[in-house]
Amino acid sequence: MIAALLLSFAVIFVAELGDKSQLMAMMFALRYRWWVVLSAILAATTAVHILSVAIGHYLGAALPTHLLGLIAGVMFIVFGLWTLRGDSLTDQEASRAQRATAPAFFVVTSAFMLAELGDKTMLATITLAADNNWLGVWIGSTIGMVAADALAILVGAVAGKHLPERLIQVVAAALFGVFGIFMVIDNVLPSLAGPVGVAIAVGVIAAIGLVLRSLPERMRPSVLRPAAQLPADQQPVQPTRG
Repeated sequence: MIAALLLSFAVIFVAELGDKSQLMAMMFALRYRWWVVLSAILAATTAVHILSVAIGHYLGAALPTHLLGLIAGVMFIVFGLWTLRGDSLTDQEASRAQRATAPAFFVVTSAFMLAELGDKTMLATITLAADNNWLGVWIGSTIGMVAADALAILVGAVAGKHLPERLIQVVAAALFGVFGIFMVIDNVLPSLAGPVGVAIAVGVIAAIGLVLRSLPERMRPSVLRPAAQLPADQQPVQPTRG
């Protein structure tokens, strides 16, 4: 068990470095308290890796990853649109605490679960569980992923104290869009995966951004309008960061 734990930790930690999940952890740390993001990642990783270990242990590598990846990609695009739309709150003080706890935890947890479905770390966990102790693989892979994402959270939490909220919101929406489009391309047109897929996704998001910027100000998402033109109850809410 110990050997499987150490092996799984090393494999997943290395696989997670530079992965989209680590970039997501950094992005979420810009908007929410670090402990909310970290606990959500732990919950999502624990759940997904239980599924991965079960599949690897009982069914081998039989997983319809293309369908799961396609669904996850579409959901990421939805998350991007949701982020770009922003929040319009009338009871700002009452909502601020709630926004920083339960909704944030739900959003981060669901986003990471979607991101990991069919991801390379999930497939690596399935492969490891097929030939190693399932409990050791589950514990090691979970710790490895959380440790790698904790590094990203640290960077995001530090950077978030020096970046304006509107910029963070736009960047977050763009990253969600890039992730979503890339995942759709990867599952629909696998021949375009890799750097070409990333370039296409970035190009699509850049083109959408140019189109939005060219619209009259009243037709743009609120985050792209000058702050002075927004009604008081639609001013961007600064989330409480840890």
